[in-house]
Amino acid sequence: MTWWEPRRAAATLLAGALGLTGCSAADDNDEPRAAASGTPAATPSPTPSRDFEPGAAGVGDAYFPKYGNGGYDVGKYTVKVRYDPAKDQLTGTTTVQATATADLSSFNLDLAGLTVRKATVDGAPATAARQGNELVVTPKSGLTNGNGFVAEIDYAGKPKPLENKTLGSGGFFHTPDGAIALGQPESASSWYPVNDHPSDKATYDFEITVPKDLVAVSNGVLDEKRTEGDWTTWKWSESAPMASYLSTVVIGKFRVTEGTHKGRPVYSAVTTSLPKGAADASIKQTVKVADYLETVFGPYPFDAYGGVVISDDRIRFALETQSRPVYSGGFFRRGENTEVVAHELAHQWFGDSVALAKWQDIWLNEGLASYGAWLWMEHSGEYTAQQAFDVRYQRAPQSMWQVPPGRPGMKEMFGESVYERGAMTVHALRLTVGDAAFFKIMKTWAAEKKNANATTAEFVALAERVSGKQLDKLFDAWLYGKKRPALPKKA
Repeated sequence: MTWWEPRRAAATLLAGALGLTGCSAADDNDEPRAAASGTPAATPSPTPSRDFEPGAAGVGDAYFPKYGNGGYDVGKYTVKVRYDPAKDQLTGTTTVQATATADLSSFNLDLAGLTVRKATVDGAPATAARQGNELVVTPKSGLTNGNGFVAEIDYAGKPKPLENKTLGSGGFFHTPDGAIALGQPESASSWYPVNDHPSDKATYDFEITVPKDLVAVSNGVLDEKRTEGDWTTWKWSESAPMASYLSTVVIGKFRVTEGTHKGRPVYSAVTTSLPKGAADASIKQTVKVADYLETVFGPYPFDAYGGVVISDDRIRFALETQSRPVYSGGFFRRGENTEVVAHELAHQWFGDSVALAKWQDIWLNEGLASYGAWLWMEHSGEYTAQQAFDVRYQRAPQSMWQVPPGRPGMKEMFGESVYERGAMTVHALRLTVGDAAFFKIMKTWAAEKKNANATTAEFVALAERVSGKQLDKLFDAWLYGKKRPALPKKA
């Protein structure tokens, strides 16, 4: 994610120094047979009963303990919604294909505000009780550890943004010509029931029905567009596992550009509320930027390319929504801006394909994406990665050095340290191990963790394995120290 309006004075200082324009995831039997032992018993033992218990209301993330849910792993979501902007009314049916990871008497889904009309599990009626933004689903029979199940939830209502007193709002925003569903660290639960934590990635099918004069853009590949009467249904599919906060739908009036690149569809949309110009030109560079990033990070990880530009004063950021980032129009007020495009496209490798296991490690997303933008700016002749590092090292305020990007705390998840010092950490690694080892680390990390979740400890271990160097002191200083580290020695 990138903010177009800097949130700290430090960001203005650093941007001004470089002339930047802005880039700061059943068995229905209650008592199944016990597994046979290796040695026959003289007298058969009674079949033990299973102890079915409720799934956890949260995955236990240190920053957001109640985000997500425990006891199951989702494989696929099929989200079918109809949205009427004139009434700000959404109706939907979401099918959740999952596997139980414990013996469950019930399980939770995250769903904010909307009214559940019916719930089934494996085709049988289930009860669905609300506990705040948690939906507790109790199936007719217990769900056995290791078995798959299918939950279907019908719901309706007026979707609303999700409010976070510290980080601001995200989620479903009604707009004059449609709606925008967008936000980090959560947004999905404002418009469909979901296990809303990046540690549970899944594939997605979306069917979005809107008035026929509107466009409905989502993630992945546009499989079908069908008009019946006054309504058009847009069918999108994302075949690569995706963290839930990376899902999006943007509904409204847009200038649409379609094409193909390297056998993949390209679909981009710019709101008609912005005059044609810088935003259109910048988004047009998506495939060019992606092609360059392939040379440093490895093959582009998804089945589609594109971007969406919106104009809404409530949304002053860009977000790396999978395969199709969404950008605030504010990024293009001063002209073309491929730096922000490079940042969000770098996220397709780092943040989307390689996703977080826990929110504390957000620097793995933002530091690597910011560094990807530095590399693009060097490639395009604007400034070098070394210059970007130097100006930040010399001019960053003391307050930034006091926030360790590897452990920023929830309040500073999207602060300068995570972005700026995170990118500086990446450059410090490059200086320490040399270019050959560094770019091998980047490509190996993207390849070995493709479509998976990852932690800082895993990144450090991989960097040491690939480079053959002990890097504990380097990462301890740059990620966890509370003062400015010494300049790294070049390899």
